[in-house]
Amino acid sequence: MSGIYIHIPFCKQACHYCDFHFSTSLKKKDELINALTKELALRKDEFKNTIIETIYFGGGTPSLLTNEELQIIINSVYKNYEVTKNPEITLEANPDDLFKDRIIELSNSPINRLSIGIQSFFETDLKLMNRAHNVEEAKACLDEATKHFDNISLDLIYGIPGASNEQWIEIIETALSYNVPHISSYALTVEPKTALASFIKKGIIDNVDDEQAHEQFHILKEKLEASGFIHYELSNFGKDGFFSKNNSAYWQGKSYIGIGPSAHSFNGIERAWNVSNNSKYIKSIEQNKLPIEIETLTLTDRYNEYIMTGLRTIWGVSFTKVENDFGKVFKHYLIEQSEIFINQHLLYIEEGHLRVTKKGQFLSDGIASELFKINLV
Repeated sequence: MSGIYIHIPFCKQACHYCDFHFSTSLKKKDELINALTKELALRKDEFKNTIIETIYFGGGTPSLLTNEELQIIINSVYKNYEVTKNPEITLEANPDDLFKDRIIELSNSPINRLSIGIQSFFETDLKLMNRAHNVEEAKACLDEATKHFDNISLDLIYGIPGASNEQWIEIIETALSYNVPHISSYALTVEPKTALASFIKKGIIDNVDDEQAHEQFHILKEKLEASGFIHYELSNFGKDGFFSKNNSAYWQGKSYIGIGPSAHSFNGIERAWNVSNNSKYIKSIEQNKLPIEIETLTLTDRYNEYIMTGLRTIWGVSFTKVENDFGKVFKHYLIEQSEIFINQHLLYIEEGHLRVTKKGQFLSDGIASELFKINLV
């Protein structure tokens, strides 16, 4: 089974830390929706013999679209693809868009999962990040959303300059008080060419404290696991039965199509991405041309991607899969390279799988890069 990701490149305002593709102007929204439905039709042969299990509206801020606009896109998916009986259909949403009537409307639509960008329950944090909502809106939307949706995920950010561990604990406990079954949490990252990077460079905002971010990651893990969450991927915690099917498919190397400007696609052999420009994207699609670049992955590329994604998850890296998919040379290389991290208690082997220890989790991406194979094939 596979998934479809649909990128909605609009936001009310720019968050200071964000480097995703978006526009704060909605003037091309109608044209963009038409282009999205047309791209879905143009690419239907890519999944001709495949069943769609997940549909994911990401962004940007997909909740800026009306229910009618979302339904137009969903209808196009069903028209052009074979969809499983009960697909996971996720909408990323900001709290300021989720007022009572809107939540009720969404609950009566095919959308059955909300991913809500809370980020923090402190006004100082929200203002530092230039979020469009406030704490009151965050709490009000959760009060209402939990009445109408069983499958809700919250996004939280840790490592925010000036935010103490005590504040972070309060944020976690507030999130837990709403009994949501899934929480995604990310360290605040200073991306180049963002407002946050500029403010830090000018001394307006303190830089991110990596040591404190590390501490807050472990506080998060301890608190959530004590509340029955399973830490199934580096940044994701879910109750049993509520892991994100969309995200899990990505980490397990399943195929997906990315629709919309800047959206990425993967079919197991090739990685592709659309142009990151709304006007160019729309114009190209109107001319029946896909504004897409394609990279064919080498065997080494595919091995490296499997190591990177596998080590981030509870499933780890299968030695059998490495041998079957990439060959004995890769397996022996992985065993040799992992030995130093096993000795440092950052990795361990269990039932034929290489996994990160609790000590190694926050460092998993760096560890993975040391296990990459370079210029072999």
